[in-house]
Amino acid sequence: MTDLDDLVRRVATRAASDSKDLPAPVDDARIVAAERQLGLALHPLLARLYREVADGGFGPDYGLLPLLGPGSSVVGEYLTRRQASVGAEYPQWPEGVVPILTWGCAMYAAVDCLSEDGQVLLFEPNPYSGGSWEQCWFLDSSGFAAWLETWLAGAGWFEEDAVDRDDLAEPQPWEACASRLLPGA
Repeated sequence: MTDLDDLVRRVATRAASDSKDLPAPVDDARIVAAERQLGLALHPLLARLYREVADGGFGPDYGLLPLLGPGSSVVGEYLTRRQASVGAEYPQWPEGVVPILTWGCAMYAAVDCLSEDGQVLLFEPNPYSGGSWEQCWFLDSSGFAAWLETWLAGAGWFEEDAVDRDDLAEPQPWEACASRLLPGA
């Protein structure tokens, strides 16, 4: 079991060492505003990171998106994708799955705020060939804390030297995807 206080401290330390220009953390009012717009509660660890570390700008690759605001943000990206999915014959984005960072090329890391551990999912739409979007969703980590630990250890599939490692754990198809992408879901 991960000590979340220690994990948040280590993420804050890494974030500060990676960037001297981190945005300020958000206050409780911004968390409440974001959750109101999302229509769901953020995963508690995700909310802590925004409240205690910074309003995005840290983490793997391009860093976490800002929570709210103009341009690309957690709330903006989620609402855009959900709006396009509601009522669609083939919904693309499941309810409760908030994008937290972009990998580029339309790929996102997202936290399933409806799962207790905050599963981290990879949305990789590039192989999409029509019909169900199920083939585009992968389970990156069974929990957000474990995903952060992987980043802190430099052991993720997204690390520059990942292809040279024998112990690499690559994202696997997300088994719950089909039920979470039902039309109207």
